Amino acid sequence: MNRRPIGVFDSGIGGLTVVRELMRQLPHESLIYFGDTARVPYGNKSPETVRRFSREILEFLLSRDVKLVVVACNTATAHALEELRRVAPVKVEGVIEPGARAAVAASRSGRIGVIGTAGTVASGAYVRAIEAVDGRVQVAAQACPLFVPLVEEGWLDHAATRLIAEEYLAPLRAHDIDTLVLGCTHYPLLKPLLSSLLGPSIALIDSAEQTAAAVSRELARSTLHAPAAATGHVHFVVSDAPKQFVKVGKMFLGERVKDVEVKVMGET
Repeated sequence: MNRRPIGVFDSGIGGLTVVRELMRQLPHESLIYFGDTARVPYGNKSPETVRRFSREILEFLLSRDVKLVVVACNTATAHALEELRRVAPVKVEGVIEPGARAAVAASRSGRIGVIGTAGTVASGAYVRAIEAVDGRVQVAAQACPLFVPLVEEGWLDHAATRLIAEEYLAPLRAHDIDTLVLGCTHYPLLKPLLSSLLGPSIALIDSAEQTAAAVSRELARSTLHAPAAATGHVHFVVSDAPKQFVKVGKMFLGERVKDVEVKVMGET
């Protein structure tokens, strides 16, 4: 039994979808969420910069005595996960491997699509992770850079969002995919829209949901899980703009986003 919190970090606010799933699947666990709102987005930054930012955030979370770290950012997972696992004294879980395993399990035809930020798609991390699970699959990846600002604007079912989604999904339709990985933590908020456009025959893989399940399994096979009688709570920390974080965060977690701490990080 271990009451120490789980550390979760993201380039900004999208990682709250992972927090939401952790709260749902592990209600007894406490969390510390760090959103790097001063330096968002990570998707258009170099791998070296993303790794530097991720190391700084890891150091901060470790200073708060976390027992496990979740990299709730696909771009940071793609560029920094291996390094963080090498230097961290605690288990570090990313969002790509759990989504990749779930996609292969869900696909009937072996034709899988991935959507994500430009940085995540350019890294090839999802393609490598999926092919590592099953080398026979065919993976088509599509960058969707406009989805994040549309989600943060609250345009989850806006006509403009629908038109843009149609453009992004067209190449994936041409590959005749039967499974689509939502490779950015903002994208689960677009699930109803994407499902309506793609139809029920295409499985949508929510990396946030799969990551929380992976954390749950890790805690179950270790001695790190909190007591069943514990009441979990979430502490929010951002590097800038706490009022905007609270405003947009309500779309992800409702009124539970409040009392946000500000922690200024290194230079951009």
